Amino acid sequence: MHQLGSTRSARHHDHILQTPDTFVRAPLPGMRRATAIIHVTPAAGACFTQYTAEFEGRGRLEAVAEQRFLYVLEGELEAGGSTLGPGDFAYLPAESGLGLVAMQQARAVVIEKTYQSLSGVPAPAFLAGREALVTAEPLLGDPALEVRALIPNHPAFDFAVNTMTYQPGATLPAVEMHVMEHGLLMLSGGGIYRLGEHWYPVTAGDFIWMAPYCPQWFGALGKTPAKYLIYKDWNR
Repeated sequence: MHQLGSTRSARHHDHILQTPDTFVRAPLPGMRRATAIIHVTPAAGACFTQYTAEFEGRGRLEAVAEQRFLYVLEGELEAGGSTLGPGDFAYLPAESGLGLVAMQQARAVVIEKTYQSLSGVPAPAFLAGREALVTAEPLLGDPALEVRALIPNHPAFDFAVNTMTYQPGATLPAVEMHVMEHGLLMLSGGGIYRLGEHWYPVTAGDFIWMAPYCPQWFGALGKTPAKYLIYKDWNR
């Protein structure tokens, strides 16, 4: 229906829903043979930047001063001497000088944030991992809702990134309202998201930004599990 000016995308003061029909691609400084779908930045009120990077073979993304997290969606990337495939992730510390190189055509979630140090706690080092090897924990004892923590729960890190997988019919146990902000990319499946006083059908490929204290709730619909990758500021 976009030919008639219709879209599920929406923006309100405390949240954004960005659907693939409204994505705009543009290269960022430091990109070679690559482009970006920029989902949220401080221009929208966020305290971090999140985008999907799309690489051609031998595409590059140069280092930045900020810390950077990436999660590979398709293809292979090299970062910090590690080769990363779909479902792999990496944390690149601030001022690390580490960039990304695509071994083949690839897509990845990229999150960038200015590091907030904590007195007496050394800054974190480079790490890489595989989501499938991370132990899944039930949320509040509910086996139908699994959480995998991709960033160690250590005070050196000032943000967290998790994947959350909902079996059909599973829901968050309560409407949440808290100081953390979120960046969320739907990876598979779908359901209904409450954001503020609005209710949205969401599906794989959709992006959501939630400001601090935005009321939020999700329920999975359909016959297959729903899964998303979610960022939040943490430990500060």
